[in-house]
Amino acid sequence: MAVNPIDPVSDERVSHKTASVNGKTYHYILGVPKDGSWKATVFLVHGWPDISAGWRYQIPVLLDLGCRVVAMDMMGYGRTDAPKVPPNSISFYGFKRASDDIAELARQLGAKHIILGGHDWGGMVVWRCAGWHPELISHLFAVCTPYQAPSKRYISTEDLVNGPVPQFGYQLHLASGEVEKAINTPQGFRQFLNGMYGGRGPNGETTFSPEKGVLFDNLSKVGKTKLMTDKEMDYYVDQYSRSGLHGPLNWYRTRKVNFEEENDLHKQTIDIPTLFIQATRDSVLKPEMAAGMERLVTSLTKREVVAAHWALWEKPEECNNHIREWFEQVVFGSKSKL
Repeated sequence: MAVNPIDPVSDERVSHKTASVNGKTYHYILGVPKDGSWKATVFLVHGWPDISAGWRYQIPVLLDLGCRVVAMDMMGYGRTDAPKVPPNSISFYGFKRASDDIAELARQLGAKHIILGGHDWGGMVVWRCAGWHPELISHLFAVCTPYQAPSKRYISTEDLVNGPVPQFGYQLHLASGEVEKAINTPQGFRQFLNGMYGGRGPNGETTFSPEKGVLFDNLSKVGKTKLMTDKEMDYYVDQYSRSGLHGPLNWYRTRKVNFEEENDLHKQTIDIPTLFIQATRDSVLKPEMAAGMERLVTSLTKREVVAAHWALWEKPEECNNHIREWFEQVVFGSKSKL
């Protein structure tokens, strides 16, 4: 089924809302089925470098399924507050704060239970939110991001890069402060986002290396991404121009605080009905990282698409088919708890 994505600027299917959540302002896209009623509320959590509009292809199918949809700009992104660190605590950008903010916004919207979906960092938020707020989340789905149980000992990003996941080297560059200083104008954001979303230079130049990070010398060489219209890119550039990259990159400075706050999460398994969609060509969240998930996610439906990290845009029909099938069979099927 062809997908008619949400126009993030103006679309009658959705509205743009703001809310004061635990003392900070959040922006979110709200969609409600045409008849004004819904069977379930779905919260969607984006990753980096993205915003709530990253779910533009998935919002319509969820509305068609009879769901109310809440797609948030996460802390530091878009029209949501972006507290500077320092003087503010880095915990504003941690998984605990994100989880608590989701729970509070759900309370404000009168949702006693939600279905939670995430991509990239949003996938990690989904997994951790299920640990902190299991009574709130009836079902969850993650795209690209496999489940990793809370660690019993602290492992630094440097140790990860020098050990099992060298493709996380880019995280050291993003956390260094160098990237936000170098990319801070609308033109810079446009070049950066085009490159991050797959744009290439005349000789195949790329702007991102999983091992090294952002390749500044290639930013001016890349052309337009094939995954976005000009209007969509203009919207993204406008949103990133509001607060810059400091907020989004703070998510890469939270490894220690996340570990400390996760000491409260003693349970290793996820027992909530779960859909995991794996992108087989993701160069960072590689398929082998999801090996053995079934042991820790006890009610798992696992699907895959032949796509890179931006699978939600690259293969929207395939992703949506997996989502629709799971909702019809698991969420709203005969075994549903809703």
